[in-house]
Amino acid sequence: MVAVRYGCGGSKPSERGPGGREPGGREPGERGPGGREAGECGPGVREAGTKEPSGAADPRPGAARVGPRLRIARQTRGFSQQQLAGMAGVSRQAVSAVESGLSDPSLRVALALSRALGMTVEELFGPAIPEPVMPVRPAEVLGKPGSRVSLAPVGDVLVARPLAGATLTRVGFAAAGGRVTGPDTVVPLGPPRPTLVVAGCDPALPLLELPLSLLEPPVSFLWWRCASRKALALAGDGLVHVAGVHLGGPQGEHASPLAAQLLPGGGEVIGFCSWREGLVLRPELAGSIADVADVAKAGLRLVNREPGAEARAVLDRELAKHHIRPDRLIGYETKAGGHLEVAAAIAAGLADVGIASEPAALAHELAFVPLAAERFDLVVPTAQAGSREIQGLHRALSSQWLHDQLASLPGYSVAGCGERVATIQPSTG
Repeated sequence: MVAVRYGCGGSKPSERGPGGREPGGREPGERGPGGREAGECGPGVREAGTKEPSGAADPRPGAARVGPRLRIARQTRGFSQQQLAGMAGVSRQAVSAVESGLSDPSLRVALALSRALGMTVEELFGPAIPEPVMPVRPAEVLGKPGSRVSLAPVGDVLVARPLAGATLTRVGFAAAGGRVTGPDTVVPLGPPRPTLVVAGCDPALPLLELPLSLLEPPVSFLWWRCASRKALALAGDGLVHVAGVHLGGPQGEHASPLAAQLLPGGGEVIGFCSWREGLVLRPELAGSIADVADVAKAGLRLVNREPGAEARAVLDRELAKHHIRPDRLIGYETKAGGHLEVAAAIAAGLADVGIASEPAALAHELAFVPLAAERFDLVVPTAQAGSREIQGLHRALSSQWLHDQLASLPGYSVAGCGERVATIQPSTG
């Protein structure tokens, strides 16, 4: 006795589908995989009471390969199996059989499905093209295989940075340049594009993105949010095009010596903006707190910045001036990643006070007590000065749109934006 499993469309061999087609979507008499007529189920026929051999090779290796590809192509276009079948003029069972790996499509069906999806037969059913793997210079540990990274050419190397945690600087997912395959290799998601990579903590830096995108040819923008000292170290290591810094007095006089130390090849300092830095407080504390001594006396909860941040240095200078030990401040060991993050933590009630820029405090409608005037400058290493990305930066800094945007932010001054502030001479040692 023979039991028949109708795996080629679910109908009996004598039944015909819509339009008089045989099961599987083929025309009467049309042959399918292995030269079988439509309706012949081949491996689906077996003797009752017997089991299919275990460990046997898949009789349809091609179907197992192309099935997932067809399903992904259909789903990314928003089609159901029934909709795709109608567009291609085949049965839904035929689409299902190919997607599940139960059968290979006939040439007619393959052509019809490819046309319906706007693809070539080779793209949809041809052999898979190996993914290109490119060597990169990791700016940080890239994560496990499959992790998303940003990619940007910096000089002669392709720099990769993981897209996770604090690097997701905006509400929503950032566009990835590739996927990790190893400690220093990635699969790019499209060809790397000219991208200006800027490290620094000023939340106004992303305003550079629009004027850069309007250049001909356009330049992409990537912001690496970090403290000033780390930004300079990254620039000195050739991992970014520009370091954004605010290290001391209003003329940037403290920035040049450290920049000279970390950039042995020299560079130039270009003005970007200026603002005040100080105590950011919950609104109800306005008028009751005048300095760090009042913070310690009132037992307020602090949200601090990471070591190396100028905001943390300002706090430490104020503590030393008032002879206050850091451990007297509740929350001194906390580490927020930027000015807006400090203000957001206070606005959310997670802390009472922190050190950040006045624009960050005003953006969250918080109280502010100024402690220092800060100039935020852009440091360009000599090795990057002639690059297409830096040429684009100079043009973006001269944009009236950028100046208007910076001036519209409460607490920002655009005096000197785009002007050369200082030249860092190469070290002779």
